[in-house]
Amino acid sequence: MAKTITATYASEASLKNVFDDLINIGLPAEEIYTDSARKEVKVITGMDIEPEIMEVLKRHEPVEVS
Repeated sequence: MAKTITATYASEASLKNVFDDLINIGLPAEEIYTDSARKEVKVITGMDIEPEIMEVLKRHEPVEVS
């Protein structure tokens, strides 16, 4: 079952870094959505890779993760 994880950051630079890191762990680009106006990254993923995704999102010091 797919799950959407959303993280909000303080800067657009963080968005780019998070996107790049998610690609580097093997996540397909079509599963990653960035919104520079809201400074959000949304990831649609299965439960099996969620721990790795959360580690990447938290590494970049999000304001909020949901």
